[in-house]
Amino acid sequence: MAQLSDQTCKIIDAWRAKFPKDQSRSAVLMALRTVQDELGHLSDESLHAVADYLDMPVAQVSEVVSFYSMYRRTPQGKHTLAICNSLSCHLCQAQSLLDHLKTRLGIEPGQTTADGQFTLKVTECLAACAGAPALLLDDQHYHESMTIESLDALIDTLSSSQGADND
Repeated sequence: MAQLSDQTCKIIDAWRAKFPKDQSRSAVLMALRTVQDELGHLSDESLHAVADYLDMPVAQVSEVVSFYSMYRRTPQGKHTLAICNSLSCHLCQAQSLLDHLKTRLGIEPGQTTADGQFTLKVTECLAACAGAPALLLDDQHYHESMTIESLDALIDTLSSSQGADND
């Protein structure tokens, strides 16, 4: 059974303190995010550890993880590229961007490149309809009005910065 690190426990405790004592389960979202930030994804063992720490059933923790797309159950690449597939993005050629990424990276949505650098995802609405088609990089950086050229430039920049990281 996996255990939570001392640092993770401190962060979870800070979040639990924001809720009434009898509602400490309300910290589950941030507890899961904290564990995911530390480990890179949420394993079965980490779900059990969070459930134990928050004194709640594992089934409830699993339900939270399965409901929210921000939680990752498998290891991801160094960079995650999530193409929005909402109606606006779809009408603005998001599918052609996805097809281009599948060819360029040699992977399908949900897969990671062999070098571990990129994970490709399809996501529902990124709330960037005015800037469709949109892409979310690493769960935090929005890129709007994407074209194949701007997508290639982004991949090239990320790839060249990875080479610099390895020097």
